[in-house]
Amino acid sequence: MRLAREAVLERMSHGVIVLYAENEVVYLNSVAERLIGRSAEEVIGSKIEKLWKAWPGGCELSDHHAEVTKEITIGAGDVEQTHELRMSPLLDWRSRLVGQVILTLDITERNQAERVLRKYADELKRSNQELERFAYIASHDLQEPLRTISSHTQLLARRYQGRLDEDADDFIFYVVDGVARMKQLIDDLLEYSRVGMRGKPFMQTDTAELLQRVLSALQVSIDESQVKIFYNELPTLMADATQLAQLFQNLIGNAIKFRSERPLEIQINTVREGDEWHFTFSDNGIGIEEKFFDRIFQIFQRLHNREKYPGTGIGLALCKRIVDRHGGRIWVESKIGIGSSFHFTLPEKGISSE
Repeated sequence: MRLAREAVLERMSHGVIVLYAENEVVYLNSVAERLIGRSAEEVIGSKIEKLWKAWPGGCELSDHHAEVTKEITIGAGDVEQTHELRMSPLLDWRSRLVGQVILTLDITERNQAERVLRKYADELKRSNQELERFAYIASHDLQEPLRTISSHTQLLARRYQGRLDEDADDFIFYVVDGVARMKQLIDDLLEYSRVGMRGKPFMQTDTAELLQRVLSALQVSIDESQVKIFYNELPTLMADATQLAQLFQNLIGNAIKFRSERPLEIQINTVREGDEWHFTFSDNGIGIEEKFFDRIFQIFQRLHNREKYPGTGIGLALCKRIVDRHGGRIWVESKIGIGSSFHFTLPEKGISSE
């Protein structure tokens, strides 16, 4: 039986070292031999810290019987390796501590991969922050010249509409309409950039109370569309209440905008799934083709012509940005002519709002 156990330990890809009291080596496999740089015959019966310079401190046996994990670095420069030592207590039949079993794992490649990932994540974060600042500054600085153009084109329209030929009237209309659409685009871009730059700290938020405020703000649209809105008990969670209200308002507003000929109904459901809440906003509107499920969450993406459904195409992109900031996910399920269900998750305790 002992030979069979040792045969299994020899086939392991990780090093195995067994120590008794006072760190006396009683066994090590061939992987551990290569790691220490000595054969089993040389080290068995000796204290490991005297044989292995890389042996870390703080690994003495104690009565708490807890597993200890340490990292060690062997070599230098291009041949530097990092190993993880997992030290587990070795107990006798009376559950008394008599030694420890050490499993060594070469984590060099894992650590290198983690460093590369952290580097790329940091670069991506900086790039996103720079893009946010650029979007905010650019759209903010465009406001003033646009206001000048807008005021003068409106003045031109009031003063000369119908006094010039028909082509001139059309030209004035196109300019006024173009300026209005540009203003809406800039306003929406500012709103989009503010999610990351001007977000408020997360606080305990009663989403039932929040929904009531949103419904009050949408009361005119709700009355005009004669929509019926149903919802179950809503949770309290950590969130940026202003952004969450915007998320609710965009989803309900979209359902009203893209309603069908049938009487519109919106159902809002929530269910707890582990440490997060799963929200669903369902409607019986015109629906969305499956091939557009990802596209609709991209900024300035439109599926319909502006004349029939006005807007810049930023609403759902803004929803995704808000959900992302809160550490959740958002997706859609839909069928043409049946309706759509927008799902999103939010952690109950929130995440860092930095």
